[in-house]
Formats: sequence, C-alpha cells, structure tokens
Amino acid sequence: MKTQTKSKKVNKAWLHDHINDPYVKQAQRDGYRARAAYKLKEIDEALHLLKPGQLVVDLGAVPGAWSQYVRRKFAPKEAGVGGAASGALNGTIIALDVLGFEPIEGVTFIQGDFREAAVLAQLEALVGGRSVDVVISDMAHNLSGIESSDAARMSHLVELAVEFAQNHLAPQGALVCKVFHGSGYSQLAKLFKTTFRVVKPIKPKASRDKSAETFLVGIGLKMAAEKRVSGPIA
Repeated sequence: MKTQTKSKKVNKAWLHDHINDPYVKQAQRDGYRARAAYKLKEIDEALHLLKPGQLVVDLGAVPGAWSQYVRRKFAPKEAGVGGAASGALNGTIIALDVLGFEPIEGVTFIQGDFREAAVLAQLEALVGGRSVDVVISDMAHNLSGIESSDAARMSHLVELAVEFAQNHLAPQGALVCKVFHGSGYSQLAKLFKTTFRVVKPIKPKASRDKSAETFLVGIGLKMAAEKRVSGPIA
C-alpha cells in the first residue's frame, strides 16, 4: 500500500512538472509532438549539423519531434520562418522506431527493431548506397531498475548506432546519440573518440535537470578515408 501511495505521489509530481514545463508549452505553440525537438535544436544551433539537401536517418524516432525539426530545416526559406511542416522539402529523412509512427509529410518511416538484421537491411535498402550526412539517435529502452542490465542494453543500442554510422556516414558526417551518465558512459565516450575526429558531449537546456541523459556528437569518421582508399575486400 505504501509503495502504491509513493508511486501516485511520484506520478502526480511528474505530471505537475510536465504541465508547467516551459519547453512543453513551447512545443505546443510551435506544433512539435514533444519537447525533445528543442534538444536537437540546441545541438544543431551549436554545431550547425543540419542543412537542406542532406540525407538524415532518425533512429528511435517516435513520437517524431526530431523528424519534425529536420523536416522544417529542409523546407525552403520562402515557405515561412523556421520552415514549414508540409509542402516542399529539400532533403531526405528516413525515420525508424519499434513503435508506430504518426506520419509526417516527406518522412519515410520504417517500423521495426533496429537490433534485428532484417530491419537494418530494410533501412540500408532505403539508403540505397548513398552517403548519410547525419544520423540522429534518441534510442533508449524501458528501464528495468537493474543498473548493470540497463547500462548494457543502452550501450548496445549506442554501439549499433555507431556501427551504422561507420558503414554509412559521409566522411564529414555526424552522429548525434543519446547516452546516460553512469555505468558504461566512459566506455561509450571512448568509442566515440576512437571513431570520430571531433567529439562533443552536450547536455541541452531542454533536458530535464533530474535526467541523467546527455548527448554525444561525433563529427568526421577517422576511418572514412582509409575505408575508401582500401575499397572492398575481394
């Protein structure tokens, strides 16, 4: 009974914070599906990653706020300040998530588990051999409360995103990946540093203060030149 009462108090407190969150209110005004749009906006404005004409892959895309932000970046300037949510689109956006996705005009969506080979093959087929300019990953899993298990599962998702980036990013391309401070973080930061020429850890203001989430941004593959010089192994 005490546990149930405590849970109700936590839920009530979260709901109160959520309703009064300035980013939630701003998302409602701007037509974004979630406050997460402002996390990517802050990262993009700091590092200038997203530009019209690019090919962007959005991993863990539901509910779609990141794809919405990219879609608006790719809208011609004459469509309106900050781009438009519909109409002309200069660029390609491929989104993927294990959950269902409410359609966004101009965004191609795959529903499936990124950890499964068949789903990855479907994504690669849509990429079609083109170089991906930016991979954005907000992938996470439901927490079990067992820290070691949660850290291992999160690390696996990040490692898969890095592997996809290694295989498909343009030489100067970028990967934006959600991670969590705590067990396993230092290993993931090291993985980024061995993979990318520039690595930036960013904790956006739109991330909740109580949240352990942060974002690792890797720019420019270290091995890109070597892979292209050596070519495929016969």
